[in-house]
Amino acid sequence: MEAIIANFRRNRHSQKGNHMIIEIEGIDRKDKAESLVGKEVVWKSPADREIKGKVAAAHGNKGAIRVIFEKGMPGQSVGTKVQIK
Repeated sequence: MEAIIANFRRNRHSQKGNHMIIEIEGIDRKDKAESLVGKEVVWKSPADREIKGKVAAAHGNKGAIRVIFEKGMPGQSVGTKVQIK
């Protein structure tokens, strides 16, 4: 399943480098997003390196999810695709 990285998880004063908000096509409700908790997410860099993460929770009421990656994500990852396994 493919999804798109929307943004870093952030607040007014800081942002988490390895927490990302991800939007999935076809999922538009919170209960559908909660069914993905615990799945593995893989982002592939332009240099063909993989950064793996895990779905932590649903984010909001419109089907977005929060993913915690094992390393900090680069800014170029925002707007790119990830694979959910």
